[in-house]
Amino acid sequence: QVHLVESGGGSVQAGGSLRLSCVATGITYSTYAMAWFRQAPGEEREGIATVISTTGKAFYADSVQGRFTIALDNAKNTIFLQINSLKAGGPSMYHCAGGAYSGVGRRFPLKDFEYTHWGQGTQVTGSS
Repeated sequence: QVHLVESGGGSVQAGGSLRLSCVATGITYSTYAMAWFRQAPGEEREGIATVISTTGKAFYADSVQGRFTIALDNAKNTIFLQINSLKAGGPSMYHCAGGAYSGVGRRFPLKDFEYTHWGQGTQVTGSS
């Protein structure tokens, strides 16, 4: 079975950086997509970044463009989210999600129901 486990969350001073990781096991798709979703207090869950396994091509929501970077390490079955210039607020929950390449879109807003596998989440806080 597919299992996703996130790590790396914590509290960072606003303007600082943090790197989240998501280790995936049990993936059997030849080509797949991974994404990061974020849910801030009182807000809807938002897909913020997605990456394609075969090419590493990444796509971002406008809200994080230029500040966040998603990367996929195929050898380690790990997806990263590099967070830079973290804004004050939170705590927000970050989840990684995965699905077959053919079953998910790359246009924003991402549709969370298209992603068939989800991690438990890791919490990020930007302190001020």
